[in-house]
Amino acid sequence: MKKTVILSLLGVFISSSGAEQTNRCCDTLPVRFGLTKSAAPEGMVWIPAGEFTMGGADRFAREDEKPLHRVKLDGYWISRTPITNAEFTKFVAATGYVTTAEKKPKLEDIMKDLPPGSPPPDASLLIPASLVFTPPDHAVGFHNSLVWWQWKAGAKWNAPQGPGSHLDTLMDHPVVHVSWYDAKAYAQWKKMSLPTEAQWEFAARGGHEQRPFIWGDEGVNTGQSKINTWEGHFPTQNTKKDGYYLTSPVKAFAPNDYGLFDMAGNVWEWVNDWYHSDAYKMRASQNVSENPLGPASGFDPMEPYLAKRVTRGGSFLCSDAYCSGYRSAARMKTSPDTGLNHTGFRVVWNPPKPE
Repeated sequence: MKKTVILSLLGVFISSSGAEQTNRCCDTLPVRFGLTKSAAPEGMVWIPAGEFTMGGADRFAREDEKPLHRVKLDGYWISRTPITNAEFTKFVAATGYVTTAEKKPKLEDIMKDLPPGSPPPDASLLIPASLVFTPPDHAVGFHNSLVWWQWKAGAKWNAPQGPGSHLDTLMDHPVVHVSWYDAKAYAQWKKMSLPTEAQWEFAARGGHEQRPFIWGDEGVNTGQSKINTWEGHFPTQNTKKDGYYLTSPVKAFAPNDYGLFDMAGNVWEWVNDWYHSDAYKMRASQNVSENPLGPASGFDPMEPYLAKRVTRGGSFLCSDAYCSGYRSAARMKTSPDTGLNHTGFRVVWNPPKPE
């Protein structure tokens, strides 16, 4: 979140039922391309073609999750889990890739996303760094999220808490401190792509129409822990009822009905789409939107100079009191150079259509 932090330090405030089976019975695309279960791409799950109602209508639904609209998708493969530290390690070893958090930000990139006439940031801020969750020792309001984020020099994907931290016990945890650009680079290395927002939500719902959560209708705090989320008073107290304070192994909790893990909680996940506050309104006039790719450009009225990409799924920091991002319809927006220790990604492979 390099731009977000620098903009904020300059005084520019940053806000932070039945199964749907349409078209699934006859979706033979995996067979037609020789993609039988035994030949499935490693670590991926086939999502059959189908149609669903996208968006949110529950009591937590925000304006940018409305209106509800119909979406039709071709079948695709999606990662069973978020990309892990082990998988990202292989990518870096094979390519020598350097993540956004490991690079010094360029002043010209910062200035173009500031309102006209803004002063340049202090040179001390233009360092290789990323955002690390650092809880305050006293109760705070939710109006300024920078209260619990520290811009930490040396924080990066293989040192998630900053200098001196490591991945020794975290290889099966999701990789974090990755920007949208980093996620895109990994996907291209795999000859895949980031999911569209529609693909992500369809997969997260697991074949169910308009259930608020991937596990059903029961509240996140009712019964046994269902996902890795914040339990207690955010951001000062986490009871760790679910067993984790930060990230958890990617298969620590039950999968959804498509067999996908961590489609809620643990880490936010980058998708390919630009964020636009009116994206759903733009599609609402269509009877059914087929394979939507999202808007051509980003727009957030809260920060009109800063284009953002969408993240989905919530993280270990989400609770009903703050963000509720683990809902199937929940959307978040972040500048694409953002790196935080609660943001990761997964990838998709879209088989070519037959001639």
